[in-house]
Amino acid sequence: MKAYMFPGQGSQFKGMGQGLFEDFSYYTRQADEILGYSIKELCLNDPKGVLSRTEYTQPALYTVNALSYLRNQAEGDRKPDFFLGHSLGEYNALHASGAISFAQGLKLVQARGRLMSDAGDGGMAAILNLAPAEVDRIAASPELTGLDVANYNSFRQVVVSGPKSLLVTAEQLFTQAGGMFVPLNVSAAFHSRLMRGIAEKFQAVLASAEFHQYDRPVVANVHAQFYEDNNLRSLLGQQIYSSVQWVNSVEFLIAQGVTEFKEIGPGDVLTKLVKNIRENTRIPANSTASVAGTSVPKKNINGNAITEKIITGINGTTKKIHPADLGSQDFRRHYNIKYSYVSGAMAKAIASSELVVKMGKAGMLGYYGTGGVPLPVIEDAIKDIQGKLCNGEAYGMNLLCNLVNPPAEMRTIDLFLKYGVTNVEAAAYTQITPSLVKYRLAGLSRDSQGKVVIKNRIMAKISRPEVADVFLKPAPLRIMQSLLDEGHITRTQMDLAQRISMADDICVEADSGGHTDGGNIAVLLPTMIRLRDEIAQQKMCDNHVRVGGAGGIGTPESAAAAFMLGADFILTGSINQCTVEAGISDQAKDLLAEINVQDTEYAPAGDMFEIGARVQVLKRSVLFPSRANKLHELWRLHESWESIDEKTRRNIEERFFKRTFESAYQETKDYYLKVNPQQIEKAELNPKHKMALVFRWYFVYSLRLSMSGDQTDPSNYQIHTGPALGAFNQWVKNTELQNWRQRNVDKIGEKLMEATADLIGKRLREISPQ
Repeated sequence: MKAYMFPGQGSQFKGMGQGLFEDFSYYTRQADEILGYSIKELCLNDPKGVLSRTEYTQPALYTVNALSYLRNQAEGDRKPDFFLGHSLGEYNALHASGAISFAQGLKLVQARGRLMSDAGDGGMAAILNLAPAEVDRIAASPELTGLDVANYNSFRQVVVSGPKSLLVTAEQLFTQAGGMFVPLNVSAAFHSRLMRGIAEKFQAVLASAEFHQYDRPVVANVHAQFYEDNNLRSLLGQQIYSSVQWVNSVEFLIAQGVTEFKEIGPGDVLTKLVKNIRENTRIPANSTASVAGTSVPKKNINGNAITEKIITGINGTTKKIHPADLGSQDFRRHYNIKYSYVSGAMAKAIASSELVVKMGKAGMLGYYGTGGVPLPVIEDAIKDIQGKLCNGEAYGMNLLCNLVNPPAEMRTIDLFLKYGVTNVEAAAYTQITPSLVKYRLAGLSRDSQGKVVIKNRIMAKISRPEVADVFLKPAPLRIMQSLLDEGHITRTQMDLAQRISMADDICVEADSGGHTDGGNIAVLLPTMIRLRDEIAQQKMCDNHVRVGGAGGIGTPESAAAAFMLGADFILTGSINQCTVEAGISDQAKDLLAEINVQDTEYAPAGDMFEIGARVQVLKRSVLFPSRANKLHELWRLHESWESIDEKTRRNIEERFFKRTFESAYQETKDYYLKVNPQQIEKAELNPKHKMALVFRWYFVYSLRLSMSGDQTDPSNYQIHTGPALGAFNQWVKNTELQNWRQRNVDKIGEKLMEATADLIGKRLREISPQ
């Protein structure tokens, strides 16, 4: 059996309804006449910026839901067995069932929206990660008298509603109980006792409305039972101030034998809620006696043992863990993604625009690798990504610290700001830079309740507590003052920035491919979480910083370890380098697909050659790591290349460089005279620096070989990777993913998160008491 469901307020977005208004022009004209403005213009372009205002949101969403249903039927989909809608969406359910005409429904919704927009003071907040019964218990506390539960949305999300003064106390109590408290951007306390006056006024509108016999049952939000012919007006009036019993409604239909729930309208909010409910409910299909509107499941959500979410391993009961259960709900909401999973940036656009788009289309987040990529190429990548991810999908761009050439870093930031890039992965930072502060402060504002609204998000990849410390705190005042004096920021932005941290997320990077400090995630991650919590207790910032884990994550076991250590999210790198979308040569991918966990080694980092920073690279089948280490040793022991003995020099020139030192220096000189002539001035005066530039040329050469797949010199390939890829290769051995040509970055993310959820569930069952 099938049920159609219609979303309510919160699912709207500018651009919704594309193509519908032309296809159903009769209804579009009817809507324009009733409303007195162009519904198409409002939904597609929102020229006056009013789509989020209740009096406009409700008619707009009702119209798009209705036209979406008409298209669905025009395309031949059979009419379902039941209808239901979430709050406002219930009017669409009644329209689809035949109980009200399109015009009558729109008139009711228009009146409802106007009345609710004038409701006055009050607010709402979502409570995440607490069972509904626990939310009920806390909401019934004497300190919260006057607070109501507005929506029972799922077993992981309940919404409370009431006076703003009570919400302050509510946040403390729900947070203390382990929940996450998320204030909602609404103008009043909808679905609470504060709306009774509005409901009384709306009853006068309902009294004159025309209703008809419906041909399919509709579930009412108020009591999670079917509407009856004689209670339509009464229930629609009560709905304004009553709780939305969404969980009970879905369970009720499951009990009737519904196996398919289809969301009609913009977005997939209800689809996600239903998925959570179905995975957690223990109501068997057909457990009620009839569909006449009088029978309900034997026990419902309000404080019973049948449907309350209980995790396996806590008390021996069973509950399937879903990938969306892992990590932070706040992280997923923040980035509008389905899993707490990220593909990190890899330099030279190995994390390509194709890779980022693939992740975004799959409902996940990927960062483009800008390191070593010219600015015009980065600009083309942004255009490509934005052209393909045009429906609000997540994406981000990497930003590498550039203390040697700060203007280059600032130019990259200006490019991001020009194109409205709102997600940045900041890597290789040991201190806060002016360009990073400029980006963070751009677009800061306050909402209607005085809370700072952050436009540009920063995920800082770090491996040291002292670096995490500066990202967990507000931007340094001296940098902000300098930016203010130079006209890069405003006084208002500077003032607002003093209450927000520099980062939204800290990604703790343990031993990994490429640049690495070789840290242990089991040591680093708990330390960073404690540091985050200690700084949070100082109440320096109003925003909450999430902490995730990266480095060595390539199997369900390693991912599970990170989540069990408390990671809000995980970030993968090396395993994504060996995918169809990765921007590296097929020859390099062929080598990577064969490695095991022991086939990597540390080598000097070419971009930080003199200070001894290291990268982790492929060792199997190539000679780069041993040769790179040899070059660093020679540089350390000699003051100039002329002091190196002839035999050693000849060996390097013939086998490593395939050219003379002089030739390598000339190529290097030509490059630096264009981009950073000070380097050449220094080299002409300092032979050791000149030798370093020549040796660094080899790192550029070796990386160029692997990127292009040049077969003339494969032994010199420089390929950054960590042992996580070797572990991944063993995990997928003898499966379709053994061949890298079958590996898509989104498929890897899906498979890894699903297997991780299954593994954690299995481990919890193994340790649960019998």
